Amino acid sequence: MPSNFSLPASRGKKALRAGFTVVLAAIICIATVVSVVAQDQTNSSNPNQQTPPPEAGGPGSDVGPYAIPKKKEEPPPPPPTKPKKIEGMPDYSIQVTVPLVQVPVMVTTKDGQFISQLHKENFKIFEDGVQQTISNFTISEAPITAVLLVEYASTNYSFMIDALQASYSFAQSLKKDDWVAVAYYDMKPQILVDFTQDKGAILGALNQLRIPGFSETNLFDALYDTLDRLDRVEGHKYVILVSTGFDSFSKINLDQITKKVKDTKDITIFPISIGWTLREWCEARGCTSMTRSMGIPVTRMDYLQADNEMQTFAKLTGGRFYQPRFQAEYPEIFHDIAGDIRNQYQIAYHPTNPKLDGTYRKLKVEVVAPDGGPLKVHDQKGKDVKYQIIAREGYTAKHTVE
Repeated sequence: MPSNFSLPASRGKKALRAGFTVVLAAIICIATVVSVVAQDQTNSSNPNQQTPPPEAGGPGSDVGPYAIPKKKEEPPPPPPTKPKKIEGMPDYSIQVTVPLVQVPVMVTTKDGQFISQLHKENFKIFEDGVQQTISNFTISEAPITAVLLVEYASTNYSFMIDALQASYSFAQSLKKDDWVAVAYYDMKPQILVDFTQDKGAILGALNQLRIPGFSETNLFDALYDTLDRLDRVEGHKYVILVSTGFDSFSKINLDQITKKVKDTKDITIFPISIGWTLREWCEARGCTSMTRSMGIPVTRMDYLQADNEMQTFAKLTGGRFYQPRFQAEYPEIFHDIAGDIRNQYQIAYHPTNPKLDGTYRKLKVEVVAPDGGPLKVHDQKGKDVKYQIIAREGYTAKHTVE
């Protein structure tokens, strides 16, 4: 038996052609499928391929520029909400401080009688020549706050007796609601009693002035120290200065104490000169140099200068200078001072120059009739009475550093 079977030659060629055709078709199909898959992979792996966003207003094809995306209409912003108040936290606000200048004014007759029937419309006040608008106007009848500053040194017996008599007269003129401190000075100031309403304590302090210590009378140092202490006390204050006005060897000179007096606010000085009788007696006999202790030379010009200095202190602060000749005048003087202190017109205004530059501003107060003309004062008999206006000559504005 033959082992193999063989086809005829013509049939073998036809079968070979048909098989080749099938294989070629299969290859073409496979190549087509591979090409399509490769193209899809290429498109999906190309990171630079740009696809326009659906909301872009540009063309949808693969060519051409992209338009700017259309903006959606946004709703208006909500109103700002107030911060919630935290319980227990205080409210804070910002305030701007406007300077307020207060000027005590006394209007008296030449005899010292207070003229009490004036109104706001009767006053005009000028600062550096510019009229100011008065914002507050009152007549004060409040208790006083004062310091009695007494010169008590080993100078002359007559001076010491005058100083004590004047001090006791002042103490007797006080009322129960008045606050008074007592101090004396020789080489340096000493406080005898701090502010008190006890008249007995004030008289007890004066009783300590019996044996003087030093012969120096450093007035400028003592007044400077008193003004510096009073600067920390609220309200209007007064300094009753009982002194000869002579300064021995103060560390503070006249210019410095004058500047200090100008810079003070809410303080009025009433100087009372002592020793006038002895001064006149010695001037007539040429012994003025013997009115003080040995080693401290003094002349008539020294006393005249002292009087002028105390008068300047009074004018700068709106007070009055008194120079009694006899001890019997002291009660009347302090009665006048008490009347001046307890009966004053308090004028306040906001200055048109609001700068806080530390400059000195000059003040001038005028009294006018309601129609703006000069004011005329008549006594009970209808006669014209001359009057005087007593007010401080100026003030120093506050100084702030920007």
